[in-house]
Amino acid sequence: MRVLALLAVLAAATPALAATPVTLKADAFDADGIVTLGEIFDGAGAAGSTPVAARRGASVMLSAAAVRSAAYRAGLDWPNAEGLRQIVVSGGAPTGSPANVAARGNVDVLTWARPIAAGEIVQPEDLVWGKAAMAPADAPNDPDAVIGLAARRPLRPGAAVAARDVSAPMVIKANEIVTLTYDNQGVSLALQAKALSGGAVGETINVQNVTSKKTVQAVVTGPGQAAVGPAAEQLKLVRSSRYASR
Repeated sequence: MRVLALLAVLAAATPALAATPVTLKADAFDADGIVTLGEIFDGAGAAGSTPVAARRGASVMLSAAAVRSAAYRAGLDWPNAEGLRQIVVSGGAPTGSPANVAARGNVDVLTWARPIAAGEIVQPEDLVWGKAAMAPADAPNDPDAVIGLAARRPLRPGAAVAARDVSAPMVIKANEIVTLTYDNQGVSLALQAKALSGGAVGETINVQNVTSKKTVQAVVTGPGQAAVGPAAEQLKLVRSSRYASR
């Protein structure tokens, strides 16, 4: 029995003793939605076909610790000397074009500090700097670029921040009754209208006059407020100029 127990211990230790050194790829790409060790590491050999995670979007961010554990179980040794916390695997194949490739390496990125629900407004304490093997192509360099904006979808803590994660907060909801105003050269009119879609300040939405049922396009000016006429056109120009300068 003691001999059998010793053999069992030796068998369990064999992968660690025979671990194959591997290095993290500068470009981690996945083509079929199933991320494998071979798509993350150079030198994975036969263990390269070992699945690690599923990719359901354009990219997937993996915990470096979890990837290291998966590599160890497959007989691979990745010491993570850089101290990375996240590994991003993108879909498709490398394009080779610098304009289409995100920053890679042991880079500083803004990450989400806590779970954030869709529609929730980003606060300064929701952001923290972290390390990643690759940053999103639209990763902001300044926290102010996303503070005050609303999450477009649920966001996970530890995930790298991307500009596509957020948008201007919606101040009018679909089917909400709003005040529609018209101002021009001293003439001011106001009436009640039904918003047919939601919108943020500066966005154009369709609204329906609750009395005449006529539908017009109006510009959102604030919570429960929209405008038509010259003032609305000016607000659209200001918004367009602001986004063009980004």
